[in-house]
Amino acid sequence: MPFPTHRLRRLRSSATMRHMVRETSLTPHDFILPLFIRGNLAPKTRVPIKSMPGCYHISPDMAAVMAKEAYSVGVPAVLLFGLPVRKDAIGSRAWAADGAVQRATLEIKAARSEVCVICDTCLCEYTDHGHCGVLKNERVDNDATLDLLARTAVSQAEAGADMVAPSDMMDGRVAAIRKALDQSGFENTPIMSYAAKYASSFYGPFREAAECAPSFGDRSGYQMDPGNSREAIREVALDIEEGADMVIVKPALPYLDIIKTVRDNFSVPVAAYQVSGEYAQIKGAAAIGLVDETKNMLESLTSIKRAGADIIITYFAVNAAKTLIRHMMNGGSMPLEVHGSD
Repeated sequence: MPFPTHRLRRLRSSATMRHMVRETSLTPHDFILPLFIRGNLAPKTRVPIKSMPGCYHISPDMAAVMAKEAYSVGVPAVLLFGLPVRKDAIGSRAWAADGAVQRATLEIKAARSEVCVICDTCLCEYTDHGHCGVLKNERVDNDATLDLLARTAVSQAEAGADMVAPSDMMDGRVAAIRKALDQSGFENTPIMSYAAKYASSFYGPFREAAECAPSFGDRSGYQMDPGNSREAIREVALDIEEGADMVIVKPALPYLDIIKTVRDNFSVPVAAYQVSGEYAQIKGAAAIGLVDETKNMLESLTSIKRAGADIIITYFAVNAAKTLIRHMMNGGSMPLEVHGSD
């Protein structure tokens, strides 16, 4: 038998050849950087988050500093989470005009108006019980929560947010938020919904960072079951029907199949959230020498984009952007190779 005509290795013979035919590549514009704003910190303060090396609790004015740094390396957007000065049963600091996220938004827009400020719209960081809505007999009352989410979204838009991102997984919240924004004169403020948000064990470090672990039970009554994929299609379809302009799949790496399914079935922009557990696992493995942090970072981000994500929310945003730029400045070509040497 003659040797096969097709030798796929021909197009792998040099870095230049591989770059020419690469199907998926990363750029800094693919990333959104999450930030944790603590309302009771003194100005110019940032405090390391133990479970997430390289991430910080920051004062509202420091959000502007970090957003400007991210923007300077090509990261176009930040996603803000707030830690309030006090909590209560209904999370009322979520929609306070002087809330942590609202103050940070004002600071960022004053310092660098081009930065796209996205505000996480949820109550879990603000409630004293840690759940994402109002409780009734120790269950989250879906419909009673909608108005509070809508009030939160409007307050964020009033502070200057370019986009709001409801992450609560209440049924009907996109429609409620869209109606409230429109009635308040913010009809041009887009909604990026956490449409397929799973009840995942990968959120552990985030719950420490955002101080939002439930005081009882868990969130499986409103977040999605990890075993379900067809349900994700229904969730995304409903959010789009209600007015979502973009949708998020969360987490990312354990749900690459969901990202691909959503991408294949819908034409709206799709974001994926590389969550705290994904980030912490790479950082932890790298810290004890098991993996190369930079290569793991870039390979994981590439896999998320390859699955179909247009946008990646990641705590690696600035480091990844700097790595890509540094490679270019040192004479390398884009896209940067992300493979190991095994």
